[in-house]
Amino acid sequence: MNEILILLIIGLAAGLVSGVLGIGGGIIIIPMLVGFLGYTQKDAQGTSLGLLLLPIGILAVMNYYKAGHINLRAVGIMAVTFVIGSYLSSLYAITLPEGVLKKVFAVFLILYAIKLLIGK
Repeated sequence: MNEILILLIIGLAAGLVSGVLGIGGGIIIIPMLVGFLGYTQKDAQGTSLGLLLLPIGILAVMNYYKAGHINLRAVGIMAVTFVIGSYLSSLYAITLPEGVLKKVFAVFLILYAIKLLIGK
């Protein structure tokens, strides 16, 4: 039951942050699954992708669409390459050692945080 409560909280936190900032999977869900529930990096990444497969913010998307903030052409173009890129990169990621994958993920978060801090 404790794990279910933690998963509910992780889902809520990711949903809240996703609705406000447009992020959630990599920056919220993965670190929380690893840190709070002891998931491996690969299990956390796979679980996050599984969560996002169908409901990837459908209600938030509807709100942004109604407000005129979605470029459907851009979505269509990016969706094609996103599917291809995520498929190919997942084939590679599942072969990497756990420690390497964690370090790559950490470097990504650090670089992105620095960009946010010093960027315009």
